[in-house]
Amino acid sequence: MFDDEPAGMARGWQPRRLPSETHVVVLMGGWSAEREVSLSSGRAVAEALRRCGYKVTEVDARPDIMHEMVELKPDVVFNALHGTWGEDGKVQGVLETLGLPYTHSGVLASALAMDKHRSKIMFERVGIPVARHLLLTPEELMQKHPMTPPYVVKPVAEGSSVGVVVVRKETDCVRPEALRDMPLHEGKIMVERFVPGRELTCAVMGDVALGVLEIVPLKGNFYDYESKYAEGGSEHICPAEIPEKVYRRIQQYAVKAHKALGCRGVTRADFRFNESGKEDGEVVILEVNTQPGMTPTSLVPDIAKEAGHSFEELVSWMVDDASVNR
Repeated sequence: MFDDEPAGMARGWQPRRLPSETHVVVLMGGWSAEREVSLSSGRAVAEALRRCGYKVTEVDARPDIMHEMVELKPDVVFNALHGTWGEDGKVQGVLETLGLPYTHSGVLASALAMDKHRSKIMFERVGIPVARHLLLTPEELMQKHPMTPPYVVKPVAEGSSVGVVVVRKETDCVRPEALRDMPLHEGKIMVERFVPGRELTCAVMGDVALGVLEIVPLKGNFYDYESKYAEGGSEHICPAEIPEKVYRRIQQYAVKAHKALGCRGVTRADFRFNESGKEDGEVVILEVNTQPGMTPTSLVPDIAKEAGHSFEELVSWMVDDASVNR
């Protein structure tokens, strides 16, 4: 099951539709905190699809997106939006209403994955280890340490490590300005036990796990926004140089998480691997990304490349997989 050839992606695979007959709108940009990353993803996807022969229209998403989609009448929408509104089920609802086939996960799966608290509940129910966490108001967090440091303070429903703060020791504190700028979800933020160790990620495509990749931040020891998207911010080691038993366990967890949330198409699950303290170490899932980045420094294209699939094959597969009722 956990080989490196997902369903429909064998070498030499070709889309079922003729590219010249397929008009793809690539949705990008939007107005979330991840707008610039989304623009980079969308442009890369659009260029790759054009190289494959598709008719491509790039659309910087605005609140009137429903009217624009009605006018453009695309055959498929490639959703390259990241963050709130584009990745949390809202734009998926618009596309479902219009009956337009689109990539990635549907309304419910997208909303669940974006909500780190509710997705953790789902992961625990299927036996995937998670880090202990609390939901607190900013005022509650400022009163005292909610748990013994180190711990992580993060938005409940944001991606790309937006707004993440690491409190490493008792003498550290979260600055008021950091909380003031942190997006709230139902008035609260998340405090999560910091799991030391290595940053690992696994891509899932068509309900099958691809490889496991290790991310090594080159500035500090935390995979923050700059490490993710700045050139030279991190090193990608693929396949990850970890024990085979751990490698397979992470693949299994990634598929279980993908299915538990009801995801479709391509997802990416992020993990921490602490090699000390337990036999075989501790593996903890952090989150599932239903619309992983497709920028020049992104992880899923690197994982797919290691499995033998070009960027063009990857995005063509996603277009071919697009549907409604996801």
